[in-house]
Amino acid sequence: METHDIVIIGGGQMGLSLGYYLRRAGADFLILDAEGGAGGAWRHGWASLRLFSPAGYSSLPGWLMPPPAHEGYPTRDDVLDYLGRYEARYEFPIKRPVRVVSVERTGDYLEVATDKGRFSASAVVSATGTWSHPYIPEIKGRDTFKGVQVHSAHYVRPEDYSGQTVIVVGGGNSGAQIVAELAPVARTLWVTTHDPLFLPDDVDGRVLFERAVARMKAGPSDTPVGGIGDIVMVPAVKEARARGDLSSVRPFERMTANGVVWVDGSETQVDAIIWCTGFHPALDHLAPLGVVEEDGRVLVDGQRSIKEPRLWLAGYGDWSGPGSATLMGAARTARDLAARMTAEVPAASAT
Repeated sequence: METHDIVIIGGGQMGLSLGYYLRRAGADFLILDAEGGAGGAWRHGWASLRLFSPAGYSSLPGWLMPPPAHEGYPTRDDVLDYLGRYEARYEFPIKRPVRVVSVERTGDYLEVATDKGRFSASAVVSATGTWSHPYIPEIKGRDTFKGVQVHSAHYVRPEDYSGQTVIVVGGGNSGAQIVAELAPVARTLWVTTHDPLFLPDDVDGRVLFERAVARMKAGPSDTPVGGIGDIVMVPAVKEARARGDLSSVRPFERMTANGVVWVDGSETQVDAIIWCTGFHPALDHLAPLGVVEEDGRVLVDGQRSIKEPRLWLAGYGDWSGPGSATLMGAARTARDLAARMTAEVPAASAT
């Protein structure tokens, strides 16, 4: 069985950031990635997806993302190109496509079972993100709806809905951006639980990350400082605002075969519903360890599992590192996490 000091599950932005710092520290590690190529969840983003920040503020450690050859912030394809070149630049030890099935305790080691064999490690970092676990709320009648239902994780392009009546559910950045590009080609209704919160035009990802850090530092009794869910006014959203396409309505009560029924009893026929309702951590592979709580998270102390100290987590949201699910935040979380691991993880060869 192949044995390493550290096995990282997930080769997206967090896995690569950790790889950079662990390699610099001379650690023995291996990255297992389920994807067919570089990019992690960015490989599945919709065609027009853009970053909220300039390239220089959306980079992994060691090498800044090159400025795009076009106006505006980097696109999904720019990010994919950067991540692929980043991997090649640092020649990380990555095996793919490898799907991790489970992580189990075996004496002094954790054993990682995959569809390509088993790996043993003194410590495991779970960095599988959330993309593969999209969340759709349970709505009465949802299973009877005969139209198209798709989560934002699988949305591709507005042309697929041209001329249709589409409901977009969710008041975050994904919802706003998808509404912005659908409205010119389809009759679009935006459903949110409350009026969407739009950030000032000059606020971008840099400010959002600092807000996330501030929120993590604030105690539960402190005044909230905002979060990364507030809507960034990227160019497409600004254009939608100018057209008057950013108004929203409150949620419908139930779904029928042909549409939705509102609280007042009226019904709207709908061709498609796009759920921009978030994600849950992808942690099914940790089930044998008994560390996943009822809320779908793992109790951690500085990214380290409290119930299984040989397990570390990163990249799932603020609970696993401030802003750690973003390009900018991944680098900072990885720096601190790698330093702790190299100081505390015993070398496999010494055990």
